[in-house]
Order: sequence, then structure tokens, then C-alpha cells
Amino acid sequence: MATHSNKPRPMVALQTMTTYDYIIVGAGSAGCVLANRLSADPAVKVCLLEAGPVDSSPFIRMPIGIIAMMMSKVMNWRYFTEPQKNLNNRRLFWPRGKTLGGSSSSNAMVYTRGHAWDYDHWAALGNAGWSYAQVLPLFRRAENHERGADAFHGVGGPLNVAPLRSPNLLTGVYVKAAVQAGFVENKDFNGANQEGVSPYEVTQKNGERWSVARAYLHPVLKRPNLTVITEARTTKVLLDGKRARGVAYIKGGKTVEIAATQEVILSGGAINSPQLLMLSGIGPVNELQKHGIAVQHALPGVGQNLQDHLDLMVVHKCTKPVSLGVSPTTLLAQVKHLFNYIFNRKGALTTNGAEGGGFVKSDASQTIPDLQFHFAAVHLEDHARNLKSALSTMFGHGYTLHVCDLRPKSRGYIGLKSADPAADALIEPNYLSHPDDMKTMVKGVKVARSVLAAQAFDAYRGVEMFPGRHVQTDAQIEAFVREKAATIYHPVGTCKMGHDAMAVVDDTLKVHGMQGLRVVDASIMPTLVGGNTNAPTVMIAEKASSMILASRSVERVVAMQAGVLHAHEVQDSIPA
Repeated sequence: MATHSNKPRPMVALQTMTTYDYIIVGAGSAGCVLANRLSADPAVKVCLLEAGPVDSSPFIRMPIGIIAMMMSKVMNWRYFTEPQKNLNNRRLFWPRGKTLGGSSSSNAMVYTRGHAWDYDHWAALGNAGWSYAQVLPLFRRAENHERGADAFHGVGGPLNVAPLRSPNLLTGVYVKAAVQAGFVENKDFNGANQEGVSPYEVTQKNGERWSVARAYLHPVLKRPNLTVITEARTTKVLLDGKRARGVAYIKGGKTVEIAATQEVILSGGAINSPQLLMLSGIGPVNELQKHGIAVQHALPGVGQNLQDHLDLMVVHKCTKPVSLGVSPTTLLAQVKHLFNYIFNRKGALTTNGAEGGGFVKSDASQTIPDLQFHFAAVHLEDHARNLKSALSTMFGHGYTLHVCDLRPKSRGYIGLKSADPAADALIEPNYLSHPDDMKTMVKGVKVARSVLAAQAFDAYRGVEMFPGRHVQTDAQIEAFVREKAATIYHPVGTCKMGHDAMAVVDDTLKVHGMQGLRVVDASIMPTLVGGNTNAPTVMIAEKASSMILASRSVERVVAMQAGVLHAHEVQDSIPA
């Protein structure tokens, strides 16, 4: 068992360690952005630590390889929640990416930002600089939108956003059916209005997954001032009183300590970032003492405020062999798909799985969409997380309409199972603990069914596999929710941004009461955005890097005024 004492150490210890200006823990979507932007200044030394391996697997680049990534025990953390009392005591599977690019190397590549209201709400909570008008330029800066630039989209940014190259026939059927069911068609969920249905745009380039690692990290790996260390599990933030001075990590069975002269930045995500803070003695006193961890800084909000999109699937068999599934009649087509992908990067293997999208209102009383659709031209079950469920997904023909509650009121938490840094965190989402969430889920099932019952599906509609024709009353739908609801992979909020007693970071993402320590990832979201969370995480890191670089420029101006630096050195450090 590793020791977890965080007694202050003499500053001379810095001389015995490898020293960087910035240490970034976690090479996921946020960490890759930070590594790129901070190391753009050649005078700044940056170290990026990642617990997983390099992102060299061909299943990462091949979009349909998401199935293999879901099953991987090497590139996927494969977390499970605590038994959920409102979901028949099931332990829900929570996949998270564990490689360069993090979950952007294994997700469904859907590019959505959420609703403008979400960011205005963050600002209304007291977070200066986070309104929609203020973050929109950061979304545009990050983006290379293949359809071209406009008031809402940018070109020339690292993150390529493209239309699906070869959408399945059923995705078009879904859009027609949704319009027949009374919803509007909207070809840009990230434009002036979010509401409506359409195929999703995806983070792909030339038919391949364009992870945040490929977008931001790969082009700068040869910078001499950037060090990337993979298969390195960070175990502790090293502290001198209330200042972060470095981190300890394990690689190859050996513990290594490295120092940061400027900042330690945690970008491990909504699970790993609060876990590392607690392992380092920063967090709720009771939780730390329960595991024998010396309290270095009492911060009650660490790990609290966990939010996630709970999701349900309405699943039908398809009467025609036109889905993405495999059957005897489509074996030759599957061979053609493989060759089409290898030589043209087109065809069925470029699918992101969840091709069709939608943001709709569960009823007329909603002012903004409170439900999200993901349409998949396969019959899905249990995440394709093991061989049995993967084969069930791949073989046979069907289609699935996911529906999730965009702004759940239930709140959970991340805790510790052990003081051992190699142990998984305790994940307690506390799904459906607020009664309004069940009401929304029941309405969501009804709305999804209305789409799949529309005339456009008449030629393809087979038996409803889930919930099944026998499930009709609200009570029966509630029972179905408890039996089948699952995550759609958007945990956030566990190091929330704000200025109240339960906030972990301020609106510059600095940890309250600490020096030299920030959290930059989806955990800082005070409330869950109404959409997929990868693009917002990239935006968060873009904003954080701008704030860090601006702060550095101010410090250098002060140093110049003190006669320490020359004017040209200050000019070189000012970010574009």
C-alpha cells in the first residue's frame, strides 16, 4: 500500500526532480488542447501525462472501430457505477477512453455544443466570461468546419468537423419520420437554433476519426519543449502547504516525481480529476479521513455535483437488409464495404454508429429542447461492451432511437473506494433520485415511439424489441426505464466552477484556496450542457489555455518593468 502523507517538503527538493513549467495530468480532449496551446511558446516546458498507451490502434482511426474500443481492456477504463437503487440495483457500465485523446479516441464523434442557454446559465451563476457570446469565439477558433465559416462556425482550427460521408439509408428515413411526427428539420444544431432533427456532423477527416489527439497533439509532438509520457498513472499532486509543486506517477512499476514551477493542471475528467484531488488530500474531510488520507486542504465540493445524461433505447427489427447489421444476404456487401473503406475511406465503415440526431421538447411547456435523439441503424443492446453484446449488435437487421434527458435534476458524487491510487473511484450517479427525471424519461419514450411509428418507417418496421408492445402504460414504461436505462457517456460536474461553498474551482479554473493548481476538463461544468460533451470540453481547454497564457504575459510585463526581462521577450510571449 502506497503512503499518502502529504507533509510539506523543502523547496530544495525541486532540484532533484525533472522540472517543467506546466504539468498536465490526462491526455484526453482537454489535456491535448492544453499541451498544444501552452507549448506554442518555446520558452515554456510542458509535460503531458497519460495513464493509457499511445493511440496507435487502427480501431481508433476507423470510425466503426468504436465497437472494438468499447470492448478494449487496454484503451478503456471500463468503469462501473455503484448499484443504482432506482434502476433495479444495476451497476451501470461507464466506458471512458484511456489513451491519447481520451474519450475522443473512442466516442461516437458527434459534434454538438449544447444550447446557448447553458452557457448563459453558467454566467448567471456568477462565472464571469462564460456566457454563450463569450465562448462562441472559442468554439469557432477550435473548429475547421468543412461546410465553411459563418457567424457560428470557424475554419482553419485543429478540430475537423464534417458531414457523414456515407450515411445509412435508414438515417434519412429517420429524419423524414421525425418531420412527419411534427418536428422540424434543422441542418445545423450548432447554429442560430438548436431545435430540430438532422444527421449529425462528426469529428472526422477524410473518413477517419479525428480525435482531439490527432487534431491538437500529433502535429506538435516534435516540439522540444513538450514531453509526453504514456502509461504513467498519476498517484498524487505534491504539495508545499497550499501550493502544488509537482506530481508523482507510476510507470513500469517505478514511482517518479516531477516538479512544476508554474502550475499543475488536472485534465483527467469527471471521474479521475476529483479522485486525484482526494488522493492528494484535497477534498471533503469525512471522505479523506475515512480512507486514512491526511487532509491538506478541506474542499467539500470535490467529487460532488455529478451529473450525467440517462438514456433509453427504443429498438425495432428491420424487415429489409438495409441496416448496418450483418446477415447472409449482406456478406458480399460487407466485403465491398471493407475495400471501399481501405481504398476510398467511404462506405459503411465510416459510420459513427449514432448517425441521426435531434433536440426536441418533451411537451409544449418546455422553452428549450429537453430531449436528445441519437438514431443508429442497428439494434443495440448493452453498449456492445463484450463479445456477446457486440455480436448481438452486429448480426441481424434493426434500428434504434436513443432518447436522453438533457438536464437531469438528480445529482450524484465521485468518492474513493480506497486510498490506493490504483483502485477505481467510487461512482454514485444517483440516477432518478429526483422525481422529475423519471417523468421526463417516460415522456421521452413516448416521443421516441411517435417518431418510429411515423409513415416513413412503414416499409422497414419490424417488431419492437424494446420496450415491446406489452409496455404501454406509464407504470409499465417506468418499469422499463428501471430495467434498461443507461448512460449516454456524458459525466460532468465533479469539480464544479463557481463561487459558492461547494465550488471547487473559480471562473479561471483555479482550485479554490490553492496556488499553482487548476482543473481543466468536463468536471468543471456547474451544470450539464444540453448536448454531447466533447466539443464543450475542447472549448473549456481553449479558454483555459488563453487565460493561462494571458496571465503569463501579464507576469512577464511585470518582470520587464522590474528590469528582469527585455521588451522583445514579453512580446514573444503574448498569445495570438
